[in-house]
Amino acid sequence: MKLAAFPKCFMDQLVRDRTMTVFDWIEMAADLPIDGLELYDGFLASLEEAYLEKVRGALARRHLAMPMLCCSPDFTRPGAAERRQEIAREQRLIEVTAILGGHSCRVLSGQRRPEVTRAQGVRWVVECIKELLPYAAEKKVVLALENHYKDNYWQYPEFAQKRDVFLEIVNQIDSPWFGVQYDPSNAIVAGEDPLELLESVKHRVVTMHASDRFLKPGHTLEELRRIEDSVGYAAILSHGVIGQGLNDYPRIFRLLREVGYQGWVSIEDGLNGLEEIRASAEFLRPFMRA
Repeated sequence: MKLAAFPKCFMDQLVRDRTMTVFDWIEMAADLPIDGLELYDGFLASLEEAYLEKVRGALARRHLAMPMLCCSPDFTRPGAAERRQEIAREQRLIEVTAILGGHSCRVLSGQRRPEVTRAQGVRWVVECIKELLPYAAEKKVVLALENHYKDNYWQYPEFAQKRDVFLEIVNQIDSPWFGVQYDPSNAIVAGEDPLELLESVKHRVVTMHASDRFLKPGHTLEELRRIEDSVGYAAILSHGVIGQGLNDYPRIFRLLREVGYQGWVSIEDGLNGLEEIRASAEFLRPFMRA
């Protein structure tokens, strides 16, 4: 297995405020004990090939790979024309992934809009992902559907946040160019057992986010669910050093080894800075070598 990192601690600086560039992040991360950097399309100032080649060159100079591009397509938008826009954008981001040397591109289901029924949403998501598969195959990029909680810049939580909805979608898509992006912490936020989810999808995991989840003192999961429709990522949630939260990483890695998983593990923690990412990497390395 190889280890990457994702700059959860710098999301707003990279995406919303633009006080950091992706090149700044690459330089900051260069001395971390990792093999690659997972990127988010919002970090990129342009999707033009010349710019993307500069990003790839900056990564190469620091001997870092870009294993997966995190994207957040919204396939539950009610209008057919809107969903076509999402498909077209995801196609472009599949191409971006290939230019950056990545092997997988994240897909999401979309937002859990109150006016969209479960049956409608599942149908739309499956249709959209299936339409993308031929292009993904052409570019040799695997689409990875994450059991997600909520994009930082969405209003509503993930449509397929719950295990039963997530599996209903996954089980309808059979392709070597599609798999699961597993995030154990997101299962905890959904009020579910991350190990039960992993048992259900372990043969289909193609990428993994490693994180641990904490609720800030004085708050509860019930409170989180009352406020989850607010714009953005809930303020009462906190990421921290992996191994100090609620996830059972020894059991998670045992399950992954049972199916011979050799893919990337990407640290999605460190909201308090680079040293938390470093500590998380040091915690994870022994499990990845076992």
